[in-house]
Amino acid sequence: MGEKPTDGVEKAARAKLKERGVELEDIAELVYYLQVKYHPNLQMEECRTNVDRVLSKREVQNAVLTGIQLDELAEKNMLDQPLQDILMKDEGLYGVDEIIALSIVNVYGSIGFTNYGYIDKLKPGILEKLNDKSSGLCHTYLDDIVGAIAAAASSRLAHRSEK
Repeated sequence: MGEKPTDGVEKAARAKLKERGVELEDIAELVYYLQVKYHPNLQMEECRTNVDRVLSKREVQNAVLTGIQLDELAEKNMLDQPLQDILMKDEGLYGVDEIIALSIVNVYGSIGFTNYGYIDKLKPGILEKLNDKSSGLCHTYLDDIVGAIAAAASSRLAHRSEK
């Protein structure tokens, strides 16, 4: 069986996450954080599986590649002003990063919105690291994308656990 035309996009999205310091295990830990209260016997393997399934979606891959590219351009000072400063500061009133994240969350239904809002506010685990402005790196999009992938994976898990 040959490669699907989308395989290259998925590989690129996964590689970009890793290149930017995000491991699938980091996202799985966020899924666990969001769902263990509702699924006391939840195993990390199930969280990882759901993250993998979310990352297999083309809409998610497109969001990952687009958001990371914009973060990288900001780091290289390649954006016009005032957008350059807005992204580097991750200004609170700039909501385009959340809009891209919501495109990921929407893949698995409305429960994802509440999961995303919750995790975006608390910023546990890898999200705290990505949100640290002192690194000099720009993660304006990436922190929201990672939170959205975790929220979508949590939603997928919740939908499959309903009896």
